[in-house]
Parts: sequence; structure tokens; C-alpha cells
Amino acid sequence: MYGLVNKALKDMVCTRFGEESWQMVQQQAEIDIETFVNVESYPDDLTHRLVRAASQVLNLSSSEIMQAFGEYWVQYTASEGFAEIIDMCGDNLPEFLENLDNLHARVGVVFPKLQPPSFECTDVKEETLNLHYYSHRQGLTPMVFGLIQGLGKRFNTKVNVTQTKSREEGSDHDEFSVRYRQN
Repeated sequence: MYGLVNKALKDMVCTRFGEESWQMVQQQAEIDIETFVNVESYPDDLTHRLVRAASQVLNLSSSEIMQAFGEYWVQYTASEGFAEIIDMCGDNLPEFLENLDNLHARVGVVFPKLQPPSFECTDVKEETLNLHYYSHRQGLTPMVFGLIQGLGKRFNTKVNVTQTKSREEGSDHDEFSVRYRQN
């Protein structure tokens, strides 16, 4: 994963739990990198070690960490210079979700080694849709819950997400039922 992901994780932990907590996470994960470089690629295992360590240090499950991180990621990337790209992908939640692959294609210009997930929306109705999530990476499904919640806040939309298919239960991808209502 790119350094931007690890940098955002660090920022989330420091902002919500303090710098001292991040130092404990780094110690627990046995990682002594002071500064992550946004456009540098790091092994996925490094990120997973940080999440496991944060889970232990903060006494939260890895799923809770990843869900909180997904929500945080929406605002973090906007504040880190990606707001314009984000704005180009939709004026409301369903439009944005339908353009996630386009967003990743645009971001791929900055991050040429990007291996993004793929998303597909089906059964799009006035206040519901099904979001299909395809990824070669394991363990990031809880982040999708957080991303959708974060996007709901961004678009001032009440969101309710239920997972309807899971790779962990034998499906070839994860699927979510997303109910939304503009506030």
C-alpha cells in the first residue's frame, strides 16, 4: 500500500488517541518509520501489522479500527489535496459510489503502482442500491463500511449499510445493501 494510507492511519490514531498511543502502536508493530512518504509503496503486511497493533494498544477490534479508518479516510484524502478529484466524482452518495472506479483511475496517475479495489453499483433505486466490492486484498471489508459512512457525512446523507455477501463465507466478492436518505 502507498504511504498515504499509513500516514492517514497514523494521523487518525494521533488525532483521536494522542501521539503517545501512536508511538505504542509503532512499538507493538515493531515499525520504526518516522515519516511515511505518500507516493512510496510499502508492503501490505506493514499496514496490517499497524492495524493489529492499534487494535491491541487501543483495545478495539481490527474491524473497529478499519471501519473508523474508512470513515476518516474520506475527510483525510480531501484535506491532503484530493478534494478536487473527489468533487469530480459525484454530487451525491449514489453518484459518487457509481464513480469509484473512475476515481481510482484518476488517482492512478499520481500513484502508478496503485492496485485499487473495484466497485459496482446494481439495483440503484431512489434510496437504495447494492454495492459490490472486489479486491485482491483480504481484511479491508470493514473499511468499506466506514467509507460509506464517511461519504454519507460528506454528502449530508443518512446511510444504513448491511453486508449481504461475504468472501469470508465463500462468495467471490463482498456485497452491501446501502440505504440512504438526503438529510
